[in-house]
Amino acid sequence: MKKYLSVIFTALFLTACSKPLPENRMTYAGEWVSKEMYLLILPDGTVSYKRLKGGGSTEVNGPLKEFQGDDFVVGIGFLTTTFDVSETPYIENEQWVMTVDGVKLTKREE
Repeated sequence: MKKYLSVIFTALFLTACSKPLPENRMTYAGEWVSKEMYLLILPDGTVSYKRLKGGGSTEVNGPLKEFQGDDFVVGIGFLTTTFDVSETPYIENEQWVMTVDGVKLTKREE
């Protein structure tokens, strides 16, 4: 029972710490995918990320802390990850695309 309460408390804490996406960054919200990367950005500032690379994987789940230019920072306190956005969301061939950490992602339709 303690384990479940801990998980619920952690989830609520992370959600409470997230900053909602600013109005001018709402195009970042959505489910973004490629063969090696998955990125979910919710309007409430919750971020979930998974990347396969070099036979291993990296996962980051946490609240959006801030934007630094076009890049965004996810995490709490000093435990943060900065995502390098070299191409902000734009429409290409009638589909939303964005380049994060050197990977071109396509937005899944809702």
